[in-house]
Amino acid sequence: MSDTANNDVTSTVSSIDDQLSHIWMVRTFIKHSDEAVDDEELSEIARELYDYILAVAPAKQADDDEAYLKMAKKKYAKLKSAGILFAEIQAEVSSHTNFEMAARSLTLSINRIGELIQRT
Repeated sequence: MSDTANNDVTSTVSSIDDQLSHIWMVRTFIKHSDEAVDDEELSEIARELYDYILAVAPAKQADDDEAYLKMAKKKYAKLKSAGILFAEIQAEVSSHTNFEMAARSLTLSINRIGELIQRT
């Protein structure tokens, strides 16, 4: 792989990882919300977000950009489904601004990850 292509892959991985910091915060918000205590769908969304982050972590720690992207692509459909579900149920769960902004943030981050993995 050329240095330019290698730098592009590294830049993509870094950009995905930046988006995961936002997803981590949404996941933490959902997981620790009072609403998640009794809502299995919310708990499942938090688990799916965690699963995606956990799936790419070993490749990130090993500095293996190709493996990172492979796993990011492999797990993306489940991540996207979790984001769609959260956007769909958010208003039923709570109309509080915190939940609205969490749904918006999650959607933006997941969409950005989708754009990034499509270009590789």
